[in-house]
Amino acid sequence: MTAAAAAPSEQASSTLRLYHSFARLPLGAWLFSRALCIKAPYFSSIRPRIRQLKPGLSEWEIKNRRSVRNHLGTVHALAMGNLAELCAGTLMEASLPSRLRWIPKGMQIEYLKKATTDLVATAVIADPKTLSPGDYEVEVMVKNTHGEAVSRAVITMWLSEKNQHR
Repeated sequence: MTAAAAAPSEQASSTLRLYHSFARLPLGAWLFSRALCIKAPYFSSIRPRIRQLKPGLSEWEIKNRRSVRNHLGTVHALAMGNLAELCAGTLMEASLPSRLRWIPKGMQIEYLKKATTDLVATAVIADPKTLSPGDYEVEVMVKNTHGEAVSRAVITMWLSEKNQHR
């Protein structure tokens, strides 16, 4: 986490508020990442670690460990897909106006190069204020430690108004 992380707005999501509260702590990135994996246990299989989270930007990393490798010794395709989905989901959490909710609707992923190093996934929304109900495609780029793209995912999110009568 960067010390220069922007302060959460009054309308920040609970995920973004949690991120900012952990950001102040020495092990904040690890604590936030663990908390998120407790809430959504499937992601713990790749042991992700948050690098940055703010409206319009989500960045996560995973280590190239034996448990995420395939039989060829490279990072498994589905580990990269898992990382991409996590990155896109937290981007939505940090970026959506409080009146909207999201759910992944589909994913397309391309594997561009063998993934033989630690990986960093980044998802960006140029202007979160333009988000509105309907389909929204989030592009997630996964790069190796040399800055080379190893996979590209496009995750279609369904954005809808929150039910006000809950």
